[in-house]
Amino acid sequence: MTSLGLFALVIGLASLFALLNERLLRLPLTIGILLLSLIAAGLMLLAEAVLPWSGIGQARAVLTQIDLPHTLLDGGLAFLLFAGAQTVDVRALWGRRYSVLALAVLGTFLAVLLFATGIWAVFGLLGFSISFPWCVVLGAILAPTDPVSVVGMLRRLGLPGPIQALFAGESLFNDGVGVVIFTVALSVAIDGGSAHATRLAEAFLWEVGGGLLVGLVGGGLAVAALRAVRDVHVEMLISLALASGVYSVAAAWGMSGPIAVVTAGLILGAPIAQAALTPKSQAEIAGFWAHVDEVLNALLFTIIGFQVLSLTFTVPIVLAACLALPLAVLVRGASVLLANLPLYVLRKESFGVLAVLTGGGLRGGISLALALSLPAGPERDLLLCVSYSVVVFTILVQGLTIKPLVQKFYPASPTGSEEG
Repeated sequence: MTSLGLFALVIGLASLFALLNERLLRLPLTIGILLLSLIAAGLMLLAEAVLPWSGIGQARAVLTQIDLPHTLLDGGLAFLLFAGAQTVDVRALWGRRYSVLALAVLGTFLAVLLFATGIWAVFGLLGFSISFPWCVVLGAILAPTDPVSVVGMLRRLGLPGPIQALFAGESLFNDGVGVVIFTVALSVAIDGGSAHATRLAEAFLWEVGGGLLVGLVGGGLAVAALRAVRDVHVEMLISLALASGVYSVAAAWGMSGPIAVVTAGLILGAPIAQAALTPKSQAEIAGFWAHVDEVLNALLFTIIGFQVLSLTFTVPIVLAACLALPLAVLVRGASVLLANLPLYVLRKESFGVLAVLTGGGLRGGISLALALSLPAGPERDLLLCVSYSVVVFTILVQGLTIKPLVQKFYPASPTGSEEG
């Protein structure tokens, strides 16, 4: 199937599921699309079990051709993160910079270690022979909250501005940290060696620090270019070049493309960049990226739903996945609390924020793409099935329960003042 044919197939399914969701379910768009794609995939599996049908094999071939890790991590993620970063209130984010830094760095490290320890015990209890480094790999896959899911969810909630910035800032930056840990842990798990603090520190500084630098330089050049033009079409092209350019340059130099493109997106959404645009340009560029975000999200969640066709679940794996679900929620809450413990002790942070950050800790396409990129081996099926189960659970269950949770702690749903 050609690339255009693949795109037509996925966008057609996404459109069908969006229509059914609008008419029947009336759930948030991405959650409705994911649920309906899961139902469709389940019906295909049922049909295969009842009838001698080769459709599943063809569907798996299409999924292989789409290649989610390559499509997302080397392509669509740049535009999704860039679109999400532009919606963040930069002033509010700067006001919460220490909390965002603590959550994105310390919180991610804590989440990896806590989940790895817990899941190692679970695997041992169920009789799986999995080394601890592979559990760290799984922890790195599931530690970062997914910015694609979280930033879209924030648009529907009436959280106070500073908490929105904290929520979005963490989710936009912690994936880069998680990818660094994943890369190092995977190398250790494959080679059978031991992780060295200096090795992890060097990788962290190069990927994260380099990504920040590339994003800052690219964003600065884009702002200078925007000041030199007054044509909205040229300004649109500059924004597209910025998103694709900084991500590609950072990736080519072994740096974090996600962090580079998030930094560039924040710069483009900052007041200094917006001042270089006319009001008409501001509205049109914001509208353009909002549409890009919605379309790519719909495509991504359609693909995520059908990925269940490529998994092999057994009874022990199902048990492991079921135990991993509450563990993922508990670890999320513990890592958020410990990362900002001084603020909670000094009562400078409310436990309402803790509850919302825990309940909104969705995982998504990035976690699944990392899991699908695991090399073939005895650990792959187990880690992939557990990862997929946590991703689907957090999107469907936590995604649908976050609204009442927010309303409990922030019943007035204002956008601005912080309560708690």
